[in-house]
Amino acid sequence: MLTVHHLNNSRSQRVLWLLEELGVPYEIKHYQRDAKTMLAPPELKAVHPLGKSPVITDGDITVAETGAIVEYILETYGAGRLVPPAGTADKRAYTHWLHFAEGSAMPPLLMKLVFGVLPERAPALLKPIVKGISAKAQTGFVDPQLKAQQAYWEDTLSRSEWFAGPEFTAADVMMSFPLEAAASRAPFGPDKPKLTAFLKRIHARPAYQRALERGGPYAYA
Repeated sequence: MLTVHHLNNSRSQRVLWLLEELGVPYEIKHYQRDAKTMLAPPELKAVHPLGKSPVITDGDITVAETGAIVEYILETYGAGRLVPPAGTADKRAYTHWLHFAEGSAMPPLLMKLVFGVLPERAPALLKPIVKGISAKAQTGFVDPQLKAQQAYWEDTLSRSEWFAGPEFTAADVMMSFPLEAAASRAPFGPDKPKLTAFLKRIHARPAYQRALERGGPYAYA
């Protein structure tokens, strides 16, 4: 049976959600982050050399990286579900958003997180300097990137309820984490009604709720 090696407060929650949407049987092996460093425990290195989550095992097959896991699950168990027809504009959009979620959306969100905690972890004498550098990095680069991305997401969802056309797809599963992470750091304002509506729609899906029940509540690390 397929096993999801699930780290608390991590992107592996999307893998559980996808499996619930497809109705694929799976097992969960739970791992907990270190309370101080927030890093994954060393036990995960026994599953994959990088010791990170998400990672799945399916018999003697091991797959890491969320996008690769999503593609493997859909190719192996999807039977054509949650993917637009080949050769269509929706399929091209699907491929774009499937990769955009980690390739473009998450880096500035991670930088926002890192620059936010750096001053807290700096030695006392260096805190003012680190705080100043972090603030300039955020206001000069990270925040403009996030603003541009959110405008792009909002524009896309203003033309369709979902990222890859009129139907819910695995691209929406992938894009859920960047949107949730962005909203957790700074809630979307009234100028982003489509982003807020998207989050409400996915949170109301029975499969999303079942995944939370099995994986547990999560923050967007």
